[in-house]
Amino acid sequence: MDLLRPEDYRIVWIAPLRIEARAARLMLDKKHTGKFPVGQGDDHIYEAGEMCGHNIVIATLPFGQEYGTGSAAALAAQAKKFFPNLWFGFLVGVAAGIPDLKRSPSQDIRLGDVLVGIGDVDRPGIVAYELGRETGGEWPELLRQGNILAQTASIVRSAIGSIELDSPDDSNHFLPHYEGMKDKRHPHGTFRDPGQENDKLYQVDENGIKHLVERQPRPESERTRVWYGPIGSGEKLMKNAAARDKLRDKYGIIGIEMEAAGTMNRIPVGVIRGVCDYADEDKNWDWQPYAAAMAAAYAKAVLSNIPPASTAHIGHETHPTGQMPVQNHDELGVSIFTGKGNQNIGSGSISIGGGQHFS
Repeated sequence: MDLLRPEDYRIVWIAPLRIEARAARLMLDKKHTGKFPVGQGDDHIYEAGEMCGHNIVIATLPFGQEYGTGSAAALAAQAKKFFPNLWFGFLVGVAAGIPDLKRSPSQDIRLGDVLVGIGDVDRPGIVAYELGRETGGEWPELLRQGNILAQTASIVRSAIGSIELDSPDDSNHFLPHYEGMKDKRHPHGTFRDPGQENDKLYQVDENGIKHLVERQPRPESERTRVWYGPIGSGEKLMKNAAARDKLRDKYGIIGIEMEAAGTMNRIPVGVIRGVCDYADEDKNWDWQPYAAAMAAAYAKAVLSNIPPASTAHIGHETHPTGQMPVQNHDELGVSIFTGKGNQNIGSGSISIGGGQHFS
């Protein structure tokens, strides 16, 4: 069996659920044969391939493992250690969307839309709403006003911003990726749209009575929208419309998911989610394949906006005696000196033989 080299892969795509990992694999331009060497203490097998000119690995939870922030944190921590030259990552999958039809303009989030975790000057991109101080209220008081998680890597936010400039036509960037895989099969069907007629949103009034919200179907040319804003991340599966709306009103979030709070401080991923439910009692799994496919298509569009890094020399390289060393600054912030002889660095000198790396 051919062995792959972890040092050759610089991007990790985290897809915790099985259906999310299946959608991710279908976005690969080329699947790499072979496996990574593993040993005792390695809990994950990674899928490797090429996408948009990048070497990329897909990381998912072990079959049957519970999902949530704890499992996501363990996965991200192992991936960070396993791939020493990691540049950036994505967290891609499904989430609950939180519409707000009372605000202006209306936040009319629908099943199959894409949520992108982006903050602003007042709010972080990912809100860990269960992590904070218990003060007797319904939700904890957030630590540091919620700014306790790392931001998405700057290069990823720049690529997202490039797509957002075309809003509301930003779906043109990723729908072609979806069209190429929508008829691929998974164990329960395909990744096709279940249909707008099956998208049911219920609201709970002040008396606790649930009402179906009447919404006009979108034109096919506007079927999918992308929403940019804070996403809530917690450990518990939300199936309560009243609690969902209170979270939205308190933190301004556009959706709820269960992995980002455990991932961001290990790998500052771009969080991209397809809406598969509304975090209420009517939650089901029917929309997960389509939502996972939409999120995966958007993530590939983001990656296509990031040119592959030029191959930096990693390791040792021989130069002719007396040649001046070459100093490179690779994307990981490592200064690489190659050459021989004494070289002046500031007010002192060091001896560099062969190739030595100094961070």
